[in-house]
Amino acid sequence: MPRYILDRLDQWKSRFGTPEDGQLERLLREVAKRKFREPADLIRLHETLLFLRAYPRSAEVARLADAILFTFADRISGDLSAFEEPEVSGIAGTSLSAVFSYEVARRLAARHRREIEIAWDRYDEQDRLGPVIRRFLPLLDEDFPVEAHVPFREWISGAHRRGISDLEWLLERMAALNLDPRAVAELFESMQAPLTWRVGNSRMSRSRLRLPVRKLYLHEEPLLRRSDVSLEGELSGPPLPIRRLSRAETRPILDLILDTSAMRYRELYGFSHPEEAQVFHAAAGRGVDIYFFGVPPEWRLPLRAYHGGMFFKNGVPAGYVELLSFFERAEVGFNLYYTFREGESAWLYARLLRLFRQVLGVTVFSVDPYQIGHENPEAVESGAFWFYRKLGFRPVDPDAVKLTEREERRMRVTPGYRSSKRTLERLANGYMLYEMGGERSGWDRFRIRTLAQRLQRLGGMPDEIVRAKKQGQESRYLKLMQVNAPLGARMQRLGSAT
Repeated sequence: MPRYILDRLDQWKSRFGTPEDGQLERLLREVAKRKFREPADLIRLHETLLFLRAYPRSAEVARLADAILFTFADRISGDLSAFEEPEVSGIAGTSLSAVFSYEVARRLAARHRREIEIAWDRYDEQDRLGPVIRRFLPLLDEDFPVEAHVPFREWISGAHRRGISDLEWLLERMAALNLDPRAVAELFESMQAPLTWRVGNSRMSRSRLRLPVRKLYLHEEPLLRRSDVSLEGELSGPPLPIRRLSRAETRPILDLILDTSAMRYRELYGFSHPEEAQVFHAAAGRGVDIYFFGVPPEWRLPLRAYHGGMFFKNGVPAGYVELLSFFERAEVGFNLYYTFREGESAWLYARLLRLFRQVLGVTVFSVDPYQIGHENPEAVESGAFWFYRKLGFRPVDPDAVKLTEREERRMRVTPGYRSSKRTLERLANGYMLYEMGGERSGWDRFRIRTLAQRLQRLGGMPDEIVRAKKQGQESRYLKLMQVNAPLGARMQRLGSAT
């Protein structure tokens, strides 16, 4: 029975460290011959194979998993709607539809022109096209202002030459507008036009996308657990090896990162606006490669420094990280893709913080309420609050502090006790902080929005910040701010709730 086979395969995600006797390899050869027809079974098979490929026990396991994944499109047929869910989208042989920003749509269309198009069958608000399309088709005014149910697709298709798509025509017209890039983006995004991306058997599908690696990291021992990780120890560890990518390396990796993110319906600010001259690679160990970068001057935030990155496990995209830093404080957004949640997440997170401690000089790490469950059911379900708490983060909201103390007492008294969903939702009502060395930093009540609003009323940003923002990389900006103790104390005070 196919599901029995899937159960057996799934068990190998936690059987690291057992004697290597070829059982998994034999099971993978059997799986390769089996037919799975139900979408749920195909999805489960795909994600288990991808996990085993990222965390292989042996080189042969990786080879066999790839052999199945690289031909996965041949297994897909029928109704594809189940494959569009964000947790699993991007499987070879499927498609996905989403409303993308101008920059992402432009870059996707440039590389996947035959696979991406306006999703006319899903476009329920086509009247949004009117105010934009009339800029390019003046005679549309004979139709759009006075008629109901204007056939916009017919107007667009009749206006462009053969061999290009409606989306390509629209993007060409947008690019030709004599407008500031931000204005062009706002105009395009005002249409809220959904796009369909036919992933097919592309090498950019999640099934096939791989970075080349010199040597696989084989997991012959049990995976690292959260209890094996000391965040303080990681942050105090030796520097990670870092190098800046060459110009020839930069564009392919940035395109790959954008594709990987868009395929999962995610758009990070830095992925859409990367600083192409400053893209870096860090070798994190255990088969993990991290690529990270900031944003160019024209896209920088007024106060915080922005850095984003994606990390790969044995060449497989495993997740992304986003940092918003101000003086020594960094707000960290961390996402390990659903497929790999059982794969050394605490160690990965600690290693990422170590990297940015090294590069940016930050010593205080903040997690916002969304990351731990505020209006985020997935984070509540996964118990994200306790992931951070057991690494050493502390809540700053007084009610959350009391509730945490109560829950921790219950855990000590009752082995196996777990917080209820309602409790986890209450714990997610405030920020969490981690300070190197355990010293209270004074950032508990700081909110960047509070600071920005107060500076707005006071007449704008301090000259020191304005000047430093223009001086090279934002890592330099941060370090200039970090040695200006009086300015830091003033900004911290202005940004703290009274």
